[in-house]
Amino acid sequence: MKVLILAGGLGTRISEESHLKPKPMIEIGEMPILWHIMKYYSSYGFHEFIILAGYKQYLIKEYFANYFLHNADITFDMSNNQMEVHQNASENWKVTVVDTGLRTMTGGRIRRVRSYLKGERFMLTYGDGVSDVDLRKLLAFHESAGKTATITTVNLAQQKGVLDLSSDGRIRAFREKEESDGAVINGGFMVFEPGIFDYLEGDETVLEREPMRRLASDGELMGFYHEGFWQCMDTQREKKLLEELWSKGKAPWKRW
Repeated sequence: MKVLILAGGLGTRISEESHLKPKPMIEIGEMPILWHIMKYYSSYGFHEFIILAGYKQYLIKEYFANYFLHNADITFDMSNNQMEVHQNASENWKVTVVDTGLRTMTGGRIRRVRSYLKGERFMLTYGDGVSDVDLRKLLAFHESAGKTATITTVNLAQQKGVLDLSSDGRIRAFREKEESDGAVINGGFMVFEPGIFDYLEGDETVLEREPMRRLASDGELMGFYHEGFWQCMDTQREKKLLEELWSKGKAPWKRW
């Protein structure tokens, strides 16, 4: 199953670093948070990724093109114009990086890679958040529900989409967060059936707005509640928190 990662936004809330690179390329423990997310999915057996890039997308392409340069010792024989890679640090990954446009919204980015999915079910997450959600249980929950979409829900007071949940996990309503809310929110780590494309109309489509509202209204949106660790990286304070967890060997998302 392919994993789509949204990695095209401007990252304005962490502009101290995002003016130089896409937010998913900001490093935690000297490795991009995008790498952490991919390693996490890969630890569950999901090795095929489609990166939905946009802002400074060439930096993401260059990172994977030069992956060995970043992660292995290398000898350069200048006299013979040869390069030898030592301690090969390869990953069992297939990575497709797609330039989905600078100003394209989240739903539009997904719509632009439809041809790469070939009518398959797929996973989707944001390129700026880590978690210890059990991806196998998430997938099993999605399959048992038989609906178009499942999103991982977490109980944090953040500026994310707010959900009205029924007792069986069905999402009855989806809306943007208000200041007074302290409710369950959309934490990413989603699963979609191909039917999601019926809800995506163009580049200006924001997945978290009309498509999610329509899915909820149609009874096609499920919420997989996650009680464990979840953290996005919107600010320098949140980056520092993730850095501290990683440096102390206490990163809950490290399964490899």
